[in-house]
Parts: sequence; C-alpha cells; structure tokens
Amino acid sequence: MSKDYIIRGTAAGGQIRFFACTTREMVEVARQKHNTSPVASAALGRTLTAAAMMGAMMKSDTDLITINIRGNGPIDGITVTADAMARVKGFVGNPEVMLPASAEGKLDVGGAVGDGFLQVIRDIGLKDPYIGQTKLVSGEIAEDLTAYFAISEQVPSAVALGVLMNKDNTVRQAGGFIIQLLPNATEEVISHLEQKLTEVTHITELLDEGMTPEEFVEYIMGNMEPEIMDTIIPEFYCNCSRERVAKAVMSVGNKDLQEMIDEGKEIEVNCHFCGKKYVFSVDELKAMIRN
Repeated sequence: MSKDYIIRGTAAGGQIRFFACTTREMVEVARQKHNTSPVASAALGRTLTAAAMMGAMMKSDTDLITINIRGNGPIDGITVTADAMARVKGFVGNPEVMLPASAEGKLDVGGAVGDGFLQVIRDIGLKDPYIGQTKLVSGEIAEDLTAYFAISEQVPSAVALGVLMNKDNTVRQAGGFIIQLLPNATEEVISHLEQKLTEVTHITELLDEGMTPEEFVEYIMGNMEPEIMDTIIPEFYCNCSRERVAKAVMSVGNKDLQEMIDEGKEIEVNCHFCGKKYVFSVDELKAMIRN
C-alpha cells in the first residue's frame, strides 16, 4: 500500500476548498524512471504533485489535465499529465541539469526553469480542450501556479509544493497543498486565511517534521472547521504500450520506414513519459509498410 495520499475537503462552512498531499513515493518512482539530477527531481516532483491535486479537482474519470512549463532555463521544459484518479506521468527536457544551490541554500528550481510560460490544458471531453497560459512568475512552480489560478481561472489560491532530497539523491519528502477561496468567501475569512498563510514555513520543513496532510490543514485552517471529504491515492502511471508506440512509428510514413529497413538494424523507441524502451525488428518494420 502506497504511503502517498491526497485529502480534499472544505473549510469555513464551504467558503474554502483545499487539497493537501504527501507524494514521496510517486516522486521517487519518477526520479528512478528518468534518473533525474537533484534539481530536476525537485522541479519534476513539484509539477507532478501539483498535477495530482489538479487531477483530483476534475469531475469525470475520462478528464485529463496537462501542465507544460516552457522556460529558457537549462532544464529545457517540464511536461506532466494527470487524470481524475490522480495518476500522473511526466518528464523534463534535460534530466541531468546541475546548478549551484540558490542564495537560500536550496535547490535552484527557478534557475533551472528560467523565464517563460506555464500552460494548463484541460481535456474534459469537449470538442476543444480548455487552454490557459500565464507568464512564469519565478519558475519555482508553486508561485507560478498561484498566478495561473488567479489570472487564468479567476480563483484566488494558495499553492505550496516541495521536494526534499537525501544526500544519496533519493527523495526524502514530497508534498504540498492547494487552498482556494470560493466565490462566497467573506472578507473576514479571506483576511484570516491570508494571515495564517504568512505563518507557514517551507512545506518541506513541515513534511520533514513528520506532519501529515491532515496536520497541514489543521495547522493552517484549524479554527475554520475543515472537513475532509475523501482521500485519493496518487501514483506515477504511464499508459504507453507496444501498440501505441508502433502507431507512432508508423506515423513517420513509408519513406522513412523504408530507410530504417534499408539500414538493416532494429530500432529502439523510448517513451518520453516513463523511459520504457520498445524495440522493433526489421521484419516488424516491413509489416508496418505492408499494413
């Protein structure tokens, strides 16, 4: 049984909704699959954690959310997708990126991401997906998502995301929260929540002190009567398959397939999202042309 979980609920009599989670195992699976450096593990882990909570916001089991972060930094972009069951997958452009620590002595995720844009694509079964895009505020991901929710979805939100690494480059802690004000929130509730949020230290410190998602919620909103509605188990899950990858290979067209056949060597194709390798023999390539 995974120790990762997301709680979701409401507080202040339905004036606030919240999601809070611990995702260490999910982020460690991603680190192993992509062999990411510490700063790449932190950047990918924060984005996966956010996507899992945003997936849990969706209504239908077939809904999908994609977060694309496109900056001019050396990590060369981050892409993550999640479904409504908080199953996530994702990758960074340059998993080996190394940078010195930030001025605070932390992993410099903002420096790795750089300046650019954050794009959220919600595919909720309509003819066209909903696409929202905002400028990156800091490249630290939580602040960028806070700005995205405010500007693109007009939902005042507080987003906290953190990944703490061990000396051996394994994931020590990961998790976060998204707290959102609903349209009926009173000024009193808003100012009380804002005051409490100023008292919150780095989320990784709370995780490393052994605090659970329930305890973060109690710590921030204890006197606003938070009610937990349900618990969701997030996981790193890739739905790639040999058939899907074969379709992608066939899509290059007969001319390119014939060139691969003429070289007389099998080809290897890797899934971007999970790194799984698929090998196709010359005979399989010939069969693709016949089909």
